[in-house]
Amino acid sequence: MKRHLIYSLTALLIIFGGCSKEDHDEVDKDPPVIDILGSNYFPQQCSEIKRGQTFTFRAKFTDNKELGTYTLDIHHNFDHHNHSTEVEGCNMDAVKQPIKPFLFVEPYDIPKGSTIYIAEREITIPEDIDLGDYHFMIRLSDQEGWSDIKGLSIKITE
Repeated sequence: MKRHLIYSLTALLIIFGGCSKEDHDEVDKDPPVIDILGSNYFPQQCSEIKRGQTFTFRAKFTDNKELGTYTLDIHHNFDHHNHSTEVEGCNMDAVKQPIKPFLFVEPYDIPKGSTIYIAEREITIPEDIDLGDYHFMIRLSDQEGWSDIKGLSIKITE
């Protein structure tokens, strides 16, 4: 009888306490990665972009589980504020007051289930905006909410 009770309790422990969903699903502790290195990706730190022209943003995004969304943000840096994530500095114009600065902020979805994604977006720089120093910000989030950011200094030229 004791042996039967011990076997029954052991079976119940295995059935109810053995494997939970949490044991199978590891907690995602890794942020996604923005890759902008290499000649295939644009812009890079200190890139120049011509006013009135269209360029193609291109970067590689990776995540260990699943990518989520990304946002591109281009805004003026006429006051020389800094949130660059790059070590290399760029030649800067003199500080100036904006008259008609370019502002571009757009969010984009990444296809569900993606762990690798090559982002490509055409962006047109208007002809009638202020020339000078700008920041090109790339913000990437994964499905768990972890994020990565790249802050590039670029110049819009004639």
